[in-house]
Amino acid sequence: MKKFGLIGHPLGHSFSKKYFSEKFEKEGIEDTVYDNYPIEDIAEFEPLYKNDPDLAGVNVTIPYKESIIPYLDVLSEDARNIQAVNTVCLCTKTGRLVKVGHNTDTVGFRTSLEEHLAETPDKALVLGTGGSSKAVVYVLEEMGVEVIRVSSSGKEGAIGYADLNDKIIKKAKLIVNTTPLGMEPDVHSFPDIPYDALTTDHLLFDLVYNPVVTRFMQEGRNRGASAVNGYDMLVYQAEEAWEIWNRAIKV
Repeated sequence: MKKFGLIGHPLGHSFSKKYFSEKFEKEGIEDTVYDNYPIEDIAEFEPLYKNDPDLAGVNVTIPYKESIIPYLDVLSEDARNIQAVNTVCLCTKTGRLVKVGHNTDTVGFRTSLEEHLAETPDKALVLGTGGSSKAVVYVLEEMGVEVIRVSSSGKEGAIGYADLNDKIIKKAKLIVNTTPLGMEPDVHSFPDIPYDALTTDHLLFDLVYNPVVTRFMQEGRNRGASAVNGYDMLVYQAEEAWEIWNRAIKV
């Protein structure tokens, strides 16, 4: 039996278990299960895999995408550059368990974003400075986009929300929300930006996928902007994680 799963806390918002369980059933993938593993401290990761030799890989979500790194043996190039991990392969090589960290958020975000972009913007706002934001910034900079990071603290090379004005909004045609604001059950919350400066040329990309239309997205659409949620990004990153796990199994 091969086991995969998701670690994080809390996990009530996660789509992964449902997605992979349905995938396994639809594609006739046998002797394989995917479960949620809610852990209250990243230190619980070590006994999790040590006590279950069938566990072959995990996805990593809030708040452990960065704090899991010291528990891993190897990082992929993307994960090393970003310093955030959302997929771990528990690979057995020459009789020894090797924990390899990857970041499939990069593939997920770029693939989904390019499906919705008419042209690459000159500037983008990235709201939030957590692990997911690092993947977003990495992709945008690879695409040649100038990134302005925004955080509630105004630290870590970011500006504060109070620093945003109409001029900045009008120049940044892409705005990406990487915060959990608006996620079920807190559906009425949304990032505090100058929405009235949005135009039909703007695209709002929300990494939140539940609800389908967040308050952030709706505020944008009310001003004529385009808006997309993070569901497709999650699907693309999940499929990339599945490919990584299967390549390791076949070695």
